[in-house]
Amino acid sequence: MNRLNFLYNMGPSPIKIGVATLQGSLFARCCALLPEVVPFHIACPKVSRSIIAILYLFTGLLLSAQDYRDIVINSDIADVQPMTGIVFWDGQNTNTDAISLEFSYMLYDDVVDLEGNFVWDEVEDKLNDIAGRNHQAILRFRYTYVGRQTAVPQYIKNLPDYEEILGQSEGEATWFPNWSHPELQAFNTRFYQAFAERYDDDPRLAFLQTGFGLWAEYHIYDGPFELGVTFPDMDYQSRFFYHLDTVFQHTPWSISIDAADDTYAPFHDSPELLQIRFGNFDDSFMAEEHPYVNALNWQFFEGNDRYRFSPAGGEFSYYTDWDQAHVLDLPDGAHGISFEESARNFNITYMIGNDQPDYQTMERIKEASLAAGYKFQIKRFQTAAGASVVEVENVGIAPIYYPAFVAVNGTRSDVSLQGLLPGEVIQCPVAAGNAPDAGDPVLTIECDHLLSGQKIDYYGTTYVATHEPQQRELFAKIYPTILSQERLLNIEVEDAILTQMTVYNSIGQPVFRAVIHGKKDSIVLPDLPSGIYFVRLQVADKMTVVRIVI
Repeated sequence: MNRLNFLYNMGPSPIKIGVATLQGSLFARCCALLPEVVPFHIACPKVSRSIIAILYLFTGLLLSAQDYRDIVINSDIADVQPMTGIVFWDGQNTNTDAISLEFSYMLYDDVVDLEGNFVWDEVEDKLNDIAGRNHQAILRFRYTYVGRQTAVPQYIKNLPDYEEILGQSEGEATWFPNWSHPELQAFNTRFYQAFAERYDDDPRLAFLQTGFGLWAEYHIYDGPFELGVTFPDMDYQSRFFYHLDTVFQHTPWSISIDAADDTYAPFHDSPELLQIRFGNFDDSFMAEEHPYVNALNWQFFEGNDRYRFSPAGGEFSYYTDWDQAHVLDLPDGAHGISFEESARNFNITYMIGNDQPDYQTMERIKEASLAAGYKFQIKRFQTAAGASVVEVENVGIAPIYYPAFVAVNGTRSDVSLQGLLPGEVIQCPVAAGNAPDAGDPVLTIECDHLLSGQKIDYYGTTYVATHEPQQRELFAKIYPTILSQERLLNIEVEDAILTQMTVYNSIGQPVFRAVIHGKKDSIVLPDLPSGIYFVRLQVADKMTVVRIVI
């Protein structure tokens, strides 16, 4: 019998009396204990699952004392869910339900006056403007932009011992901040503390991006890079990350995956920084070289498991016009893989695609938005007078990053859906419900980090989830991985079929292509400059990448 009903049904009257007497208080206590365990579950899932299971079993025994009935729910997710999906730049093509998020750069010198006092009018106007379209904001403050003056506050520029660096980037005169000056470091730290005090947990703001270098993307790929001068030194960066971890208690913040490069960032020398719960964004998502350049940076940040507590996002590649024009094409995107598959592989919550209305219909953009982030299904809904249990599965590809709660007749469960991973199921006891003669109760999912016009939808109990297969690994051998002057590469693959081979240099440019015939073959590489290369072998949906040295 379900939930050990036989213990109740066959037992003597004292058991029934005891259960009936204890039900209200113990059920409420179990409900109260569950949210205390769930945050621990997010951090230590293997240890905590047994604790949660015991609480669920005990609540199940209490619930069995009443005549619980199953509620069938027929509902669908037709709208882009809050804080997920394709993102447009603020005010551009944004009067649409194909998106729920808008992105904007912000300038540091717009939020501080000549005396160094913070003035938030620009931020307020931006957030209100975006919220007025029933969207939430992703903001990124930056100092440096190709071809422009810096956004360092004017009061710092006016200091007699502060001098900026003029250089060339992408062929244009570009100014760079002087990070050797202590006041710039002090301002940057002070700014994020003041910003967090004002906007942490503001529902108009979904996520925050931050960083240094060109466009705050954690690189100066073209220009006068000097650590400690045009780019903050490692010591300041470390202190800055710990500072953000302290001041932001609610708002998820992210840095570029380019911070995996130890030329710019301190994570290699100070791996303890990886314990900080920041997210990542990728500003050339789905570029042709993504599987062997960008993907390695994602992998550096804890094998992409970072999405468990902070969002994975980014922007579609602008490396070529082809990238933008075809990235949302079906079924193969711009380079042989769809956005839906790429998003699933990297647990993407949002992706900036501002130019997509030039190439795709709003229906296709909305479809892509619906493929990102969390999605909830009500697996089971049991109710009785004064109590319910709702079983919820995340059938999306990422968690929700703010507290969200199942509610029955307006009464919330104490169990939060925040951090529920894709494929995970959680039971949510609710101290509200309807007896049969009162009709079916109303089930909603509530979140305080929504705008007044937003809501979280869910698939009903009749929904059948479908999961497309992820790209599989191709079992192959490539040897030797350090080549001699003969440059002979031996290749073995698992099946006697044609295999596509592409060799890429260290910056992701394809330099050689060939076709492997049969299970074994030998390929003589052309006369390439000495250095690190990546060999990709691909057969249909199977792929492997091996690093070689010439």
